[in-house]
Amino acid sequence: MHVPDGFIDAPVSVAAGVFAAGAVAEGLRGARRELDERTAPLAGLVAAFIFAVQMLNFPVAAGTSGHLMGGALAAILVGPYTAVLCLSVVLLLQGIFFADGGLTALGVNITVMGVVTVVVAYAVFRLLTGLLPRTRRSATASAFVAALVSVPASAAAFTLLYWIGGTTDIPIGKVFTAMVGVHVLIGIGEAIITALTVGAVLAVRPDLVHGVQGSLAAPLKLRIDGELVDAPAATRDPEPAPARRSTRGFWITGLVSAFLLAGVVSFYASANPDGLERVAADQGIDEKVEEHGAADSPLADYGVGDIANARLSGGLAGVIGVSATVVVGTGVFWVIRRRREEPGDAPRDRDHENA
Repeated sequence: MHVPDGFIDAPVSVAAGVFAAGAVAEGLRGARRELDERTAPLAGLVAAFIFAVQMLNFPVAAGTSGHLMGGALAAILVGPYTAVLCLSVVLLLQGIFFADGGLTALGVNITVMGVVTVVVAYAVFRLLTGLLPRTRRSATASAFVAALVSVPASAAAFTLLYWIGGTTDIPIGKVFTAMVGVHVLIGIGEAIITALTVGAVLAVRPDLVHGVQGSLAAPLKLRIDGELVDAPAATRDPEPAPARRSTRGFWITGLVSAFLLAGVVSFYASANPDGLERVAADQGIDEKVEEHGAADSPLADYGVGDIANARLSGGLAGVIGVSATVVVGTGVFWVIRRRREEPGDAPRDRDHENA
């Protein structure tokens, strides 16, 4: 649901840009608490994976497609503050190099796709995981519901911005019904992708899933009369902190998967317009759409200029996009992680090293 230039007027676009800048600034502060030496490169990987999966449009109705937004996935895997930054990096690179999402509408896109989806999804996920049994199955189901809810919430947020600053005179009720209706269907696809990805990570490295940190430890069991029962709380010894495991293998596997999705699988994605494009065409929202400022980019529309072979052109563009996202994202998150420790913490660290 990348909003192009011309859908929202200048005052509302500026206001959304200011709000998005504030959200990114808050994300920078909050990410310092979420990131450490292991999760900083993983956050860059999450951004690259979202970039790759967003290239995989899937059909949702006759002549309409959808794609992952990624807010729920990022929030659950790396935390809500870092997730806002992940989506902002992806949207910025898409807008500048791939002419996807307007440049003057960048604030709108970050607000709608990078803030609303993250906040709604993480709130729903934490609510459900607090109510349901603390198991991997429950966490995966919670991820499904959180992602499903986040997409129509994002569509509703766009409708609100359009109601305030839309450039065409369309009854807002019709826009709301059409946007939320089609994005409920897209939300089902988002929920399936999110649940499968979160479930896969939980199966191999639950320690890397921010949303369930410390909540999936199995209770101590006692065998009484041949049956296993939960040990009384008073008899449970505190569990030792788990040893740190390398994330190199996980990172490499995730990056290779992103390259394959963007470079190979994306060729088979649906070519139908996505939910916003379809609604805009049907309702007349796109009457004043403007040409993208990066329309002359050699990577515009996810193809490499001067390469006639569509498969090669799109695949190479996807690989370039994943590479750029992982480099920029990892660099940003590594800098944030390096600034996590306050100057006052340094003497204590040196004393610990000298002990």
